[in-house]
Amino acid sequence: MVAGIARLDGRAIRVGLDVGGTKTDAVAIDDSGEILGRVRRPTGWGADAVVRGILDTTFALAEEAGFEAADIRSVGVGIPGMVDSETGRVLHAVNLGVESLDISERARGVIDAPFAVENDVKAAALGAASLRPGDDSMAYLNLGTGVAAGVITDGRIWRGKHGSAGEVGHISVDPNGRVCGCGQRGCVETLCGGGALARAWGRPGELPVLDIFDAAEAGDPVAAGLRADLARGAAAAVRILVLSVDVETVVIGGGLTALGARLQSDLEQALRADAENSAFMRSLHLDERIELLPTGSPVAALGAALLDAAPAECPTPVKETAAHG
Repeated sequence: MVAGIARLDGRAIRVGLDVGGTKTDAVAIDDSGEILGRVRRPTGWGADAVVRGILDTTFALAEEAGFEAADIRSVGVGIPGMVDSETGRVLHAVNLGVESLDISERARGVIDAPFAVENDVKAAALGAASLRPGDDSMAYLNLGTGVAAGVITDGRIWRGKHGSAGEVGHISVDPNGRVCGCGQRGCVETLCGGGALARAWGRPGELPVLDIFDAAEAGDPVAAGLRADLARGAAAAVRILVLSVDVETVVIGGGLTALGARLQSDLEQALRADAENSAFMRSLHLDERIELLPTGSPVAALGAALLDAAPAECPTPVKETAAHG
């Protein structure tokens, strides 16, 4: 750690935090896009604990990367729930015990820097876009406990009229399928969401989806069916994103990317099988338009750090290789 690195080099620091249900992931970047540091801390429960966690994690990050609060140009926060990106108010972040929270209002009294707040998946989409060359349109498909997507066009987050753009997890693709938490049947999320798959599997285990894949390869018919469901649901999400928004690439992230090549192979096979009887679908080459992020890539924190720039400019390409643990 080099004390005072930001002041010595004259670089303004952008801080980005991904506030998750169990941990907060934070990165600091400078204007060249270099990652100066990264820290992860547990996330607390309730509005007070969430704000305290954001502040404590920011100070821990400053110590890790060798800068002070006075060096911070902006703080971006990606957080689950409904987010009014103009006011920074978060509503109904149920996994955090937050009903309504104005993060900027609460945190500005401690850190005197502009705060920007965005839904975590939309922030992750911006971060994923920053790792790619050029400014082609793309979607970020988050396959985790739940399923959602963020869309980037012309370097900007596309939110839609009411902020629900990208909620592909709650599009029903099987009216006779499993009941979703949203009340519908057969939503995409019931097929390829980690939580839904774990409930359908119904067996104890630390990583149920990994257990499902292992059991499927060992010949378990229930596991094989759930593995096929995952590929079918993820393929449906990719089709929905490409056909509705015509993005060039769908970048896949989230906890299920721990499946690695097995997930990518299954998804590519499902997309090719779905297109087998349709010349139109074959012409879209969907199996060639998907990419998996490396496990543990801090795209949500990166995107949060770029939020202050997102409305007016394309994301700065981020040099992820410079990240610190």
